[in-house]
Amino acid sequence: MSNGLEGIVVAETETSSVNADAGELIIRGFPIGELSGSVTFEQVCSLLWHGKLDAGVDLGAARVAAFEKLPSLGRALAMSDAMDAMRAATAQLEGSGHVEVTGALAVFSAAWARAARGRVAVAPDPTQSHASDYLRMIHGKSASPHAVAAMDAYLTAVVDHGMNASTFAARVVTSTESDLVSSVVAALGALKGRLHGGAPGPVLDMLDAVGSPERAATWVDAELAAGRRIMGMGHRVYRVRDPRAAVLETALERLTARPHGPETEQRLRLARTVERCAEQALTALKPDRVIRANVEFYTAVLLEALGLPRTLFTATFACSRVAGWSAHVQEQRTHGRLIRPRARYVGPTPASA
Repeated sequence: MSNGLEGIVVAETETSSVNADAGELIIRGFPIGELSGSVTFEQVCSLLWHGKLDAGVDLGAARVAAFEKLPSLGRALAMSDAMDAMRAATAQLEGSGHVEVTGALAVFSAAWARAARGRVAVAPDPTQSHASDYLRMIHGKSASPHAVAAMDAYLTAVVDHGMNASTFAARVVTSTESDLVSSVVAALGALKGRLHGGAPGPVLDMLDAVGSPERAATWVDAELAAGRRIMGMGHRVYRVRDPRAAVLETALERLTARPHGPETEQRLRLARTVERCAEQALTALKPDRVIRANVEFYTAVLLEALGLPRTLFTATFACSRVAGWSAHVQEQRTHGRLIRPRARYVGPTPASA
């Protein structure tokens, strides 16, 4: 028995491979470092869904169709939590395919962000790229090419990651011969959890608390002495630094040389200092464990630099990961069978007669 199914292989997949010891993430044959920052999200969708890194799928019409559904969604997008809103809105996409659902999540996420600030939703522009239009629908104005490139780098970096909790949830639902929308709604519920997709915001809370690079070492030591976690450090799978942290750090470096520069550079310098101090302190505290930065560490800094509110971080994660979920749904339908593990009963036994 493996509590939490750790180390148990439950499926064969062609979507992605995670090498925990080497710190490698391969998306259909491509290292994540070759994709993130070099190709668009649409191209990665094509790679995942069709096995081809070509011009990419067209998500523009799907965004337009989703926007037209907004008036019929009732109060779904008025919910106080972005992920609750995403689940409620997505559940109403009955009969939709992977292109439609992927386009819709970006529209729902942006519309929720606008509504949370008392603003009306911005209609999508199908001629723009998915990353560009997502930022435009959130902010109400076109984003700079540098910001679009950074958003594309993020969407690509987190698009798929082995048999994580939300992907497994999607595959379990699919294995019952349920529909794609039900599988995505289940995955959204799993992604909402604090131990899966819910930590990027708290990374920024941590950086706010530290304040300056000069205070990093003292702050980290005090947190560890109090028995508290250092947010953004450590991963259930990796035994080295998360490769996605590296590509997102690179995306941030590119932003620092642009008009966003000074503030982003200052925040990046603080994040790097906290990461270094945390790594040193954790190594001294737990020499038998390797605890390094995970994807959430630099996700937080990057999405903040792009002007996204912290309450939208996990929903933005979902706007990317839905493409990975869809690829796994396709695989499960083609090659899988009903997922039905067993549990070992450890409860009371009937009294003997």
